[in-house]
Amino acid sequence: MPTKVSEYMTRKVVTIQPDTGLREAFFLMRDNAIRHLPVTNIDGELIGFISDRELRRPGWVDESPDIGHEYDLTDDLNVGDVMVKDIIHVRTYDTLSKAVGTILNHNISAAPVLDKTGQLVGMLSAVDLLSAFQDTLESQKTNKNKNKKALA
Repeated sequence: MPTKVSEYMTRKVVTIQPDTGLREAFFLMRDNAIRHLPVTNIDGELIGFISDRELRRPGWVDESPDIGHEYDLTDDLNVGDVMVKDIIHVRTYDTLSKAVGTILNHNISAAPVLDKTGQLVGMLSAVDLLSAFQDTLESQKTNKNKNKKALA
């Protein structure tokens, strides 16, 4: 049976509200050693996504090659001003293979995980996928050793 996203996702999800200042978001990420924050409304509904990439330099700063905007990481801007609203997500019941395809196709390094009701229940990052890959390699190594012993 294929491995599901729910087996490797990170269940402890740190979220942020859209009216939080960008500087505060930066320190929340730093203090929790994370690079991605799902943005939720007051009801806990997923409405956006922000990564350290948006904090370093939001896309609107370089929207035109001939116009440059100054950008400082302050609380003058809110998370809602720079968050990604077109959220790429995966589901708990998706296979890891499908999740890897989603992450690769969209060139992202993490995705929020939703359950079948649409509730945010986890995050799936490249680090989680590397953990799954390591488990697969270890399993193959164990099976290889068992086969060698059986042949001996």
